Amino acid sequence: MMTVSATAFSRLTLKPQLLANLDSLGFAEMTPIQALSLPEIVAGKDVIAQGKTGSGKTAAFGLGLLQNLEPKRFCIQGLVLCPTRELADQVAKQLRLLARAIPNVKILTLCGGVPFAPQRASLEHGAHIVVGTPGRIEDHIGKGTLHFRYLNTLVLDEADRMLEMGFEDALTTIIDNTPPQRQSLLFSATFPAQINQMAKHIMRSPVTVKAPSQHESNTIEQRFYQLADKSERLDALQRVLLAHSVESSVVFCTTKVETQEVADSLAQAGFSAMALHGDLDQRMRDQTLVRFANKSVNILVATDVAARGLDIDQVELVVNYHVTRDPEVHVHRIGRTGRAGAQGLAVTLVADNEAGKLIRLEDYLGRTLPTQALPNLSSEQSQARKAQWVCLQIDAGKKQKLRPGDILGALTASKQIAGNEVGKIQVFDFTAYVAVKRQRGNVALNLLNKQKMKGRSFKARRLS
Repeated sequence: MMTVSATAFSRLTLKPQLLANLDSLGFAEMTPIQALSLPEIVAGKDVIAQGKTGSGKTAAFGLGLLQNLEPKRFCIQGLVLCPTRELADQVAKQLRLLARAIPNVKILTLCGGVPFAPQRASLEHGAHIVVGTPGRIEDHIGKGTLHFRYLNTLVLDEADRMLEMGFEDALTTIIDNTPPQRQSLLFSATFPAQINQMAKHIMRSPVTVKAPSQHESNTIEQRFYQLADKSERLDALQRVLLAHSVESSVVFCTTKVETQEVADSLAQAGFSAMALHGDLDQRMRDQTLVRFANKSVNILVATDVAARGLDIDQVELVVNYHVTRDPEVHVHRIGRTGRAGAQGLAVTLVADNEAGKLIRLEDYLGRTLPTQALPNLSSEQSQARKAQWVCLQIDAGKKQKLRPGDILGALTASKQIAGNEVGKIQVFDFTAYVAVKRQRGNVALNLLNKQKMKGRSFKARRLS
């Protein structure tokens, strides 16, 4: 007789449409955080869940949201709050995938950095679930364009980062505008004291679960390089990047100012590097994320807050520019490499004045972390790696009915460019991006500016 695994989704009392859709998506077994949290969520309990990026938490709270949803009641029944627009977009995309077997479910994204009026118009047409950032959700509440009188499920995703980014007052305003009789789900990678205080304020007898991330620690090699003097930190970083020359690296810095300074210094030294931090405007932030994802930029220099929600699996190297004060942050950072069974390398630069932080990290991990001298470079490692792809931007997007197939067709129809010379294509509302092999960049740009798509000509440019 066939037995059902203890972590099978079919063991849950989910709606048949949800189970059938999970099966069609190939989701048979729950991840650890799903197995721990979903039975409690489906039972209607408030849940505090600790899980790293990539642990499957979006599906955990997403299935809970959809289980509680009554599609025939066209009103906002679920709210998901995220720290950044990128994470909100990512969450909304996965929710739509999970909801595709339930007819007429409308999921609306409300974030800053985009015009307010179209969002107001979308709200007038109604929605079942809203995914957004605290600042923009608070704006809509203040202007009377958004209310939650029928809300039954509230989700705080990456709650620790929302507090770090200064959203505590906005969160309080939003939560005060939701019904007291609701289910509250709080997901966080770390649990500072503020999280516990918030949980006491907004939750009723919550169940707490903690699960590891999906990657195994044995897929990540850690190296700790000792600096002779803290003033050599930038030179040491360049040596590490030259010695471990890979296609995708993330360098974590502590402050926004330092992040920009390090990225600028790397770029001046010939590295393919860009900065990601909270002082960037939304256009620049979007372009940076697109270029790192499509590998037209090799190195992303980022703060922890800015990097939260990055949906990029194949990061081969993570560098900690400093030893972190919080050991949980260190574990979360290095967890961006070594995913899905791939091998990853995590490097930390250690100065003498950071010995105390290293001891704290050793205590947290339960093992010694020996430091070593910086790697010696061979003559072949003297030049910074160039990105193998270039990124082209097209001044058209979904609103002009543009699709990835249209862009691929425009590039390959004349057979001047092969399909394998075209990389990742991303289409947004009013703009689109395509990566092409570096040596084919000029040909591709010429084709995009000459070829018509959807019967129209659009302007394209190369990002540098």
